[in-house]
Amino acid sequence: MIGQHEELIVRELELGTGAAIEVAVDQRGLRAGMQIWFGDLGPRNGPVAEMRPHGLKSHKVQLSFGNFSGAVINQIKEATHEDRQLARALVGSMESNVKIEVPGQSLEDWSVNDGNFRMDAQIRHETRSDTELMIEKTCRDVVVPMMGAMAELIGYDVIDEDETEDEPPVEGAFRPSVVNRRERNPRNRLLCIRLHGEICSACGLDPYERYGENGKIIEVHHLEPLSSLASPKPYDPVTDLVPLCPNCHRVAHSRRPLPWSISEVRSMLGMTND
Repeated sequence: MIGQHEELIVRELELGTGAAIEVAVDQRGLRAGMQIWFGDLGPRNGPVAEMRPHGLKSHKVQLSFGNFSGAVINQIKEATHEDRQLARALVGSMESNVKIEVPGQSLEDWSVNDGNFRMDAQIRHETRSDTELMIEKTCRDVVVPMMGAMAELIGYDVIDEDETEDEPPVEGAFRPSVVNRRERNPRNRLLCIRLHGEICSACGLDPYERYGENGKIIEVHHLEPLSSLASPKPYDPVTDLVPLCPNCHRVAHSRRPLPWSISEVRSMLGMTND
């Protein structure tokens, strides 16, 4: 049954990771599973997530590396502290109905050190796992955080640099594209929404209530001024990210180099900061 939902799985993974995804049905075992990998790496040169039904109401997902992943693993080892923090936070944001472990490591500070790295997860649903809804839920709640974490460590960057001509640099060599690239990072957006929901932290707009199914407009805002990254502090994606609607996000960055705070934006709107 899972093989009938290839397009659904690819769509969910590409939206969540910001990277090109390829899949293939795996017929090994009594029940078919799905193998998922980054399109430019293939299943032998990078991480592969295997999603398989388990019992009537569960899915098991295992992430491991192909036999020729040495170059990618070396690249992952060069990931910044911020990239590692975001990757761990993505995995840590899984719901309580997901059992996850990294054999031999803790979930708080796991790292990819060699080709033996593995991440195992099991999610139990309330209904049969072979329905489209439950397959979509497993992708969204388990596979997307896993592969999103790998995409962050590898360094996938699909953000368009569409800053306008009249926008001055934020500070010195830091151009507005730095803000755009960080705050449009699909993994940042994914984590921010998983932690805080899709309601603007400044004006309180619920875009889905206002625009229906077209309300996927919430953006991610870094509370730490990006112009100060020349003197970085430890980055905590759990507390350093907030969701903002495009209007409030634009207003916050209308002051440079130090953006307006959320409380200041709320004051502009005549709202109290309770």
